[in-house]
Amino acid sequence: MVERLRPLVDLHRERRPPAVRFRPETWRPWLEPRQATHVLNLGIEDPSGLHGDRIGDRMISREDLAALRKLAGDSPEGLRDLLAAMIWGSGTTNGRGPRYTAAALSDPRLPHVLETTRRSVRTGDLSGAYRQFKLAGVRRSFLTKWLAAVDDREVTCDRSLILDDRVLQSLNALGWYSGEAAGSNCWATRYVAYADAMHRWADPLVVTAAWLEWLLFDLNGGVDVP
Repeated sequence: MVERLRPLVDLHRERRPPAVRFRPETWRPWLEPRQATHVLNLGIEDPSGLHGDRIGDRMISREDLAALRKLAGDSPEGLRDLLAAMIWGSGTTNGRGPRYTAAALSDPRLPHVLETTRRSVRTGDLSGAYRQFKLAGVRRSFLTKWLAAVDDREVTCDRSLILDDRVLQSLNALGWYSGEAAGSNCWATRYVAYADAMHRWADPLVVTAAWLEWLLFDLNGGVDVP
């Protein structure tokens, strides 16, 4: 698999994940009843949002999420704020994001789920964290965004990664299938097999697993090299 990835990595090595644009006013009606509108101040004002339909848009990056993770601490309120990963994951194209985030914030299981999954991530039990994360409105793509957002272990650890349909599309196009790698149809087991493989591939490619994850997301199955 490393040799299949190498031409893609070499072609895109100098690229960096861009910030994601989001529209605070789209999210405000959903977050206001849950006292969570302060997360809409994350990131910076979109430099191109001075006119037209982009007025008021903001840009949020992975670095913004890392900064928020440091501020979150272990308080229930701080962990709840990390659900801003939903905003980062939705941008302006996923119209279901605000509704699903509001459903998660309203779920009475929220404080317990966020606390227990963070504890599992910190001990390296990604399978357990995946299985424990059960909230209204949250499925695999956003579940794994949460696991990645909350993972504050040392960078030398094999940190949590995002696994969404676009990443899977690229991996499948390269001939890698999570079910086969895991020897199981259980998504928690498949997620661990994916995360382990990505970290294993990243080292000889001299990139981070997080960057490799972004590249596969960006390619969305278009893995042919010119």
